[in-house]
Amino acid sequence: MSTLVIVESPTKARTIRNYLPQGYRVEASMGHVRDLPQSASEIPASVKGEEWAKIGVNVEADFEPLYVIPQDKRKVVKTLKEALSEADELVLATDEDREGESISWHLLQVLKPKVPTKRMVFHEITEEAIRDALRHCRTVDEQVVRAQETRRILDRLVGYTLSPLLWKKIATGLSAGRVQSVAVRLLVRREQQRRAFRQGTYWDLKTTLSKEKSLFEAKLVTLRGTRIATGADFDEATGQIAAGREVILLGEAEALLLQDRLQQDTWVVTNIEERPITRKPSAPFTTSTLQQEANRKLRLSARETMRVAQSLYEQGYITYMRTDSVNLSQQAIAAARACVEQMYGKEYLSPEPRQYATKSKGAQEAHEAIRPAGSTFRTPQQTGLKDRELKLYDLIWKRTVATQMAEARQTHVTVQIQVDDAGFRASGKRIDFPGFFRAYVEGSDDPEAAIEDQEVILPTLRVGDQPTCEELEAIAHETQPPARYTEASLVKTLESEGIGRPSTYASIIGTIIDRGYAQMVNNSLMPTFTAFAVTGLLEKYFPDLVDTRFTARMEQTLDEISTGEAAWLPYLQHFYLGESGLETQVKLQESQIDPNEARVVTLDGLDAKVRIGPYGAYIEAENDSGPVKANIPQDIPPADLNPEQVEVLLRQKTEGPDKVGLHPETGEPIYMLIGPYGPYVQLGDKTDDNPKPKRASLPKGTNPQDVTLETAVRLLALPRSLGIHPETGGKIQANLGRFGPYVMHDQGKEGKDYRSLKKQDDVYSITLERALELLAEPKTGRGRNKANAKPLRELGVHPDDGEPINIYDGPYGPYIKHGKVNASLPEGQTVETIPLDVAMQALAEKAGAKKSGRTKSVASTTAEPKATKSASTTKKTTKSTGKTTKTTKTTKASSASKSTKSKSTS
Repeated sequence: MSTLVIVESPTKARTIRNYLPQGYRVEASMGHVRDLPQSASEIPASVKGEEWAKIGVNVEADFEPLYVIPQDKRKVVKTLKEALSEADELVLATDEDREGESISWHLLQVLKPKVPTKRMVFHEITEEAIRDALRHCRTVDEQVVRAQETRRILDRLVGYTLSPLLWKKIATGLSAGRVQSVAVRLLVRREQQRRAFRQGTYWDLKTTLSKEKSLFEAKLVTLRGTRIATGADFDEATGQIAAGREVILLGEAEALLLQDRLQQDTWVVTNIEERPITRKPSAPFTTSTLQQEANRKLRLSARETMRVAQSLYEQGYITYMRTDSVNLSQQAIAAARACVEQMYGKEYLSPEPRQYATKSKGAQEAHEAIRPAGSTFRTPQQTGLKDRELKLYDLIWKRTVATQMAEARQTHVTVQIQVDDAGFRASGKRIDFPGFFRAYVEGSDDPEAAIEDQEVILPTLRVGDQPTCEELEAIAHETQPPARYTEASLVKTLESEGIGRPSTYASIIGTIIDRGYAQMVNNSLMPTFTAFAVTGLLEKYFPDLVDTRFTARMEQTLDEISTGEAAWLPYLQHFYLGESGLETQVKLQESQIDPNEARVVTLDGLDAKVRIGPYGAYIEAENDSGPVKANIPQDIPPADLNPEQVEVLLRQKTEGPDKVGLHPETGEPIYMLIGPYGPYVQLGDKTDDNPKPKRASLPKGTNPQDVTLETAVRLLALPRSLGIHPETGGKIQANLGRFGPYVMHDQGKEGKDYRSLKKQDDVYSITLERALELLAEPKTGRGRNKANAKPLRELGVHPDDGEPINIYDGPYGPYIKHGKVNASLPEGQTVETIPLDVAMQALAEKAGAKKSGRTKSVASTTAEPKATKSASTTKKTTKSTGKTTKTTKTTKASSASKSTKSKSTS
């Protein structure tokens, strides 16, 4: 008897094949074998003239979806049908979540098997799990399939109904989506809060005291029995103390007088309080928490995290990575406890096995948390993994093992110290037993170092002791605006609000960035002016679609459809049809929306208008000659655009650039200009004889008003030629770029190799020897060198020019590269199976899109992607998730200073 087993990917097929008995053949479907049409070319001729075919859903026929087999999947389907013709049994072994259930259902519809068929599910790929799954097969769950299909239809209706409206009213290439648009609104709301923020200033004192030669710090907390104001006491909208706060606000003068008055007074310990604290380890990873922690610790995007996790799962290293559950099986608990006892000792083992309860009502994605696979856990060192796979496995291993470790025991010590009428507080923390800290500290890469950092040891003190004041500082603080969302904090907010499914967050964030709604700046998501315009239109005309509570209720209903608590058809009819349905609302509102008004972004405190044009945002203002327009540089956030910047941009547009001076050697004028990527200096005028005058960008953080002639000349002298590489003969240069100073090694046909300079290096004086040292170091961080990076797969050479076509690992997943053209893998394709001709087609489409500046594919309207398979004067700034302050301190010392029914075509 022969059995055909179908899974989604070749990697998963290879791993499972090792654990199946003889007579089993494993094939990969390469994801979905059919889907709604992604472009006009995929719509069958029989329905091409139908209006509903454009969105792929026949709304009038009970929302019947139009399913097609994409061109690139026809060969896969042919292979599967041939394999099935030789089999006596079919086993569908796709993933156990909604998406996997849907893939299995579609395979049944396309293959139409005449042999017995089973549905096999498992959440880890180990021999024991696969053998057990074979003994407990079931049928395809139609309810889960229907719920998934409803989501797909709903997302298509939202995306394909609203996106064309945005094209007409704001700009082409934009998109709207059920979850995407809510996420963008969150980013915009935070940016609006930052713009409305008004800074407040307050002062306090900090002292360094000593007791028996042991130094410790204390901060001023009360004065004359009243609490001293801190950043939490300010109203962000006014920059003043919030109403109803009984506090004393110290200004500079008062702080300095108090500093002088208390310097020589007697300091007395008036109270000591010790509070024992126990901390329990965090729950094992779910999809959401894994994305958050990988972003904080490993600086991986949500997309990167899911791609690496999928690879680890398919290779059999971890359990299924799309899950809302924090449950651990008894097998996993036993394995984790064995690791603890073996590696840390019995004293670090929790007294009883620790289990976690899943709080999310919609936790239906899988039966268990993300953990190392198997009945025994391989340590990270035993896996043989490398790079990101090793780092992510290590993170998962440590988090899982820590769940079965003893609680950490700490003692918090608070000491109250009085000096005259001022009360100071010293806070200490002692780790009495590190417990699970030995394996895992959230947000830290090095547990041992984190344990040391968490301890603040105070000397032995008693009430009545009189410590010596060694130093007293008057410190100025400035309240800081709310922090922008990072990928981690956005994922956490979406999940806590019940918006979307964690399995789709990675692709949604990717879409937000790809569509130009946000830029990634220093690991933060900075919304663009386009995001402001789109959010403003949706809030005004379709408020429910960007309301978090409305979207969360939609998600809850979709979960209820999967459990049979709600009916899918009435829900779709209510949402899309009728007087209040989306279709009717869009038709009604379209005539009410004025494109000129929709393209305007109104910002508080700005008289000039910000408009969205075909090439981005620009400023429009009136002067004596009429309207003046000036492009807004991409690096100016909406929250930070101020009247002064507007004045400079408009003046340069009307009067020409500001003149810095004349070059001392050539006599040519040097100008200061502001371009799409920020300010820069230019040598000479742009003329027919000199169409490309030499330019140099200002270093990050440099104020254009502070640039002198000497600075401009030094900038224009870049790039500096440092010499020749002794091994390749290639030129080595030092220069400044968008991301700071760097050295570059020109390797000819091999491309260019870049390294950022270290803090101690100076771009104007770095030597060839130092540049060679930097170039010899492994590439890390942003933008790995494409020429030096090892391709994930070499597809072959392009017939037109003989240049290689390879697949590389990028920050948002694998991509195809040929020369200077990069293209994402087409939907449904994987690194292992994509053929050369399909890759060439993707490259040709990308090259064509670059030339035309717009995409003609119907797919460009899709907004919701499917789940895809962080007195001297000094300054210091502290960042946190709450209010932050910038600190300036003034010191006086007395001694030394010191993170599912369908239409189908085949």
